[in-house]
Parts: sequence; structure tokens; C-alpha cells
Amino acid sequence: MSKRVLILSGSPRKGGNSDILCDAFMKGAVDSGNDVEKIRVAQKNIGYCKGCYYCRQSGGKCVIKDDMADVLQKMIDADVIVLSSPVYFYSIDAQLKALIDRTVARWLEVRDKEFYYIMTAADDTKESMRATLECFRGYADCVEGAKEMGVVYGTGVYEKGEIKDTPAVEQAYQYGLNV
Repeated sequence: MSKRVLILSGSPRKGGNSDILCDAFMKGAVDSGNDVEKIRVAQKNIGYCKGCYYCRQSGGKCVIKDDMADVLQKMIDADVIVLSSPVYFYSIDAQLKALIDRTVARWLEVRDKEFYYIMTAADDTKESMRATLECFRGYADCVEGAKEMGVVYGTGVYEKGEIKDTPAVEQAYQYGLNV
């Protein structure tokens, strides 16, 4: 059965290491017959949540008029969500964090999702990605019916494209293939 797969690439660098892993995941998911969309978060105009809770009085409409309403609807409609980020100071990058925070407007509608997590870091240990993974898991903990399906660790990569020569590319492809 075909699934709707939404890949949220938090990489600020097009063709950056985590973005390359998103492409590998996407290729696998497409090859197995799924409906796949990748969004490069850095290319979207998504402001940060102001905590005003206008969304509570407006039926989930945010006071900020930007690209987030469209992205959030895609998250609600997806069966599978892939969250991807380079590790910055042991956490997710600002672009993806802003997107996650903005889901507050309709967060109860984001439910029953399969989650995959993709992370890349210059450090060569998975331990340096622990806080990033906890950020991803913290979000999924707030999603009713969320299931963690897999984690891709792209370790020891800093320069753009270095990930291409690592087993993480094949792992991302295989996860996508087996969605």
C-alpha cells in the first residue's frame, strides 16, 4: 500500500550532508511506490512561534502569515514524516526547530505518524547526536500514535558532500525503500 511520505530537510545547505541523506531516503521511498515530497525548510518563509496562542481562538490559524500553514497541512496529511537536521551545538538547527514549534497551531491534528530521523555531524560518535535525537523524539512524544521507525546517523562529516562515501546513504535508501 502506497504511503504519503513527507521529508522535512532542515539542512540550510542545498546538497549538504543531511540533505543528501534525505534524497537517498526519498529515492528509496519513490522506488517502492510511495507518494513522496521533500521540503527544504530553509527555502520556506517560516517565522518563529511568538507564543501568543492566537491559534487557540482562531481554529488553528496562526497570526503569522507565511509558508507554515501549507507545510503544516502536509504534515497532517502525511502517513510518514522524516525529520532531518545537521547537528549544531548538539541540537537541531534553527530552521527545523522553528517549523516544529509552529506546529502548535494544529498539533493535535498531527497524529498516527511513522517517524524517521536523519542527523549528520562532524563529530564521529553517535553520542554527539543524543540531544538532537531527543529533540526529534520529544516532538514525536507529543504526536498521538507516533511510531519511531528508524534513525540514520551520518557521523564524521563536515564538508558538503562528505556523506556520499559513508554507509549512511545506503541506510537512508533502505529505510525509504521499506516505508
